[in-house]
Amino acid sequence: MSNSFGQIFRITTFGESHGPAVGVVIDGVPSNLALNEADIQFDLDRRRPGQSKVTTQRKESDKVEILTGIFEGKTTGAPLTMLIRNEDQRAKDYEEIKNMFRPGHADYTYRVKYGNRDYRGGGRASGRETACRVAAGAVAKKILRDQKINIVAYTLAIGGIYAKKKDFSVIEKNMVRAPDMEAAEAMIAKVEEARKSCDSIGGIVEAVVHGCPPGLGEPIYDKLNARLAYALMSIGAIRGVEFGAGFAAAGMSGSRHNDTFYLDGDRVRTRTNNAGGILGGISTGEDIVVRAAVKPASSIAQKQQTVSNDLKAATIEVKGRHDPCICPRVVPVVEAMTAIVLVDAVMMQKALKQ
Repeated sequence: MSNSFGQIFRITTFGESHGPAVGVVIDGVPSNLALNEADIQFDLDRRRPGQSKVTTQRKESDKVEILTGIFEGKTTGAPLTMLIRNEDQRAKDYEEIKNMFRPGHADYTYRVKYGNRDYRGGGRASGRETACRVAAGAVAKKILRDQKINIVAYTLAIGGIYAKKKDFSVIEKNMVRAPDMEAAEAMIAKVEEARKSCDSIGGIVEAVVHGCPPGLGEPIYDKLNARLAYALMSIGAIRGVEFGAGFAAAGMSGSRHNDTFYLDGDRVRTRTNNAGGILGGISTGEDIVVRAAVKPASSIAQKQQTVSNDLKAATIEVKGRHDPCICPRVVPVVEAMTAIVLVDAVMMQKALKQ
């Protein structure tokens, strides 16, 4: 089972949804970085369950504990280990369906691959694992801020309702994390409609990277956009990734899609950003713009047709506490994975120049 990601800044996550804890080990954290639990907790609080009526009501404090790699408030260069204990597991919610494959989940594929699976919320396949990524991403973001690289993600759309404004100051002021307060109200109503119907709804999360220098990424197999797409697609809820103009480029002419260059003092810039800040797999210095399609949550309280472990037709009704829309909690996860890729790219570039 693959549980690690990254080359120089490398994370390894561990733990299951309904086990005693989840956590992450990070190798490659530079020494003498001032770091404490509060630096990590802010982002974990943005991802944790039970935040509002549009998220699962599972109650987890997601309080992080730094176990190794810190001495007197600074990183030592040794592996950084962080633990997040599970406090509100309800494995009994899965007792009735433990022998059935939940539609949209990894129950069947895990069973086929490993011959065994943790039916309690999906084990490693649960969205609970993303808490580990967010903890690691908080460390990555702190390193990037020292390089004046900042990442902001937000809910661009839910159920076909799009944010028309991009006011980053309001993202944390509404429960769907949209950059448009008016659109946020319509999105919330859409999520409520799905919840009352015992259903779920998907959307789009967009991330923008400000201050990324030109030259990050490799030109062939380790393109920066390829690494970012890989990282974002590793999030269980993501079903598609695009950069800049994205799929709209398929309907554009070359003359419209090409970002023409100009000189801004001694800096080369582009007048448009259809490339999303990456050309030939290498950052241009313009904002990196990436969007991720978020699927509707698979756990819904409706009767669905399925198959049991003993390969018999069955009817399943998934009970328990689940998100009617995952987008608000995916926002910090998208930020985290973007940060992990970028800090790794920065370190790779530094290693090339030594």
